Amino acid sequence: MTFRSHLMPTVNPLGHSTQWPDIRHNELYIGGLPLSRLAAQMSQTPFYAYDRPLIAQRIAELRRLLPAGIQLHYALKANPMPALVNFIAPLVDGFDVASHQEMLVAINGGKAASEISFAGPGKTRREIEAAVAAGIIINAESFAQIDQAARAGVELGIAPRIAVRLNPEFELKSSGMRMTGGAKPFGIDTEQFPELIEKMRGLDLEPEGLHLYTGSQNLNPAAICEAQQAVVNLVCELIKRFTLRLRFINIGGGFGIPYFPGESPLDLTSVADQLYRLQKQTQQASPKTALVLELGRYLVGEAGIYVCKVLERKRSRGTVYLITDGGLHHHLANSGNFGQVLRKNYPILIGNRAEGEEKEQVTVVGPLCTPLDILAEKVILPKAQPGDWVVIRQSGAYGLTASPQQFLGHPPATEVLIG
Repeated sequence: MTFRSHLMPTVNPLGHSTQWPDIRHNELYIGGLPLSRLAAQMSQTPFYAYDRPLIAQRIAELRRLLPAGIQLHYALKANPMPALVNFIAPLVDGFDVASHQEMLVAINGGKAASEISFAGPGKTRREIEAAVAAGIIINAESFAQIDQAARAGVELGIAPRIAVRLNPEFELKSSGMRMTGGAKPFGIDTEQFPELIEKMRGLDLEPEGLHLYTGSQNLNPAAICEAQQAVVNLVCELIKRFTLRLRFINIGGGFGIPYFPGESPLDLTSVADQLYRLQKQTQQASPKTALVLELGRYLVGEAGIYVCKVLERKRSRGTVYLITDGGLHHHLANSGNFGQVLRKNYPILIGNRAEGEEKEQVTVVGPLCTPLDILAEKVILPKAQPGDWVVIRQSGAYGLTASPQQFLGHPPATEVLIG
């Protein structure tokens, strides 16, 4: 399934026709509603809107493509909005969290503790104690976290549930962020695993799983296949060498979505084919061990939009600026200040003039007193007026909670799940 990055119908890598964005009568529709009607429901702009049917469709298409035994986990860091998490809960096999607050959202979302894992290099003693008390699986990323989990287990009279996050020597090539290879704050270096497993067994603990998250935002299927093969080869070697009895291997995700001109949707055909082989390889080494895919952005990123309102048009030395009430304080990633080396524009449109005949080149900025507050630079859009809605697509992941909402004291954005 592909959520389009332009306005013409496309055929996605799974062979299904898609029509997104949904433009009717010159207006964007989301969740079956025209933008004007949706905006009338909201108390203010700016706001985020997330489309239930698009999220469900993405997960269903992925399920049909992947081997039946592959478990699918949702990483809450992509979008922890409680209503969205609650909606996703019955559609996936587990949640992955990275803080105590996300842990509570996951528990409230209805997942059993055994289906929730807790990752992060800087867990506090209190967070580890809370995870042990809840029966949540701790992805231990250091020897100290093993000690703290064991101590909490003794104090609570509960055997802690532990998976070990490993930092292998290889990485996920062509990824937006590389999480393994070389020195990293994430996970325990694989060469330290013999010492670690000896320590755990000295504490009468066995790892329930292994977690290897090599990178994120990758649109190169060959690179994903290479990293996944390396992960399974390594884990199968460790299973044999140390007689591990693992319930799961979390091989991470890394599946990217297209944001910028020239990027194509990720074709998962070769990835799915290889996962069948990797599943067989894993079962030969350890018949009761499941493979887990941990995905966030890929499940929700293309199902969200960010909407703000044009406050005024301004011309400065040949450049037309659309000044809006939204900005980097709500959508840091779109501003280019969340990992981009060279700023690029997210897909953008004028939601109530989506097919306007009169076009112009504009730069869209927010209200903040900083030159970094750019929503889109030198883009061709239908000619907009004050009161029109600027819509930033691909905004379902790493949006509101990844942004400095308190910066300069402007009002916060709101969120809604529709459809």
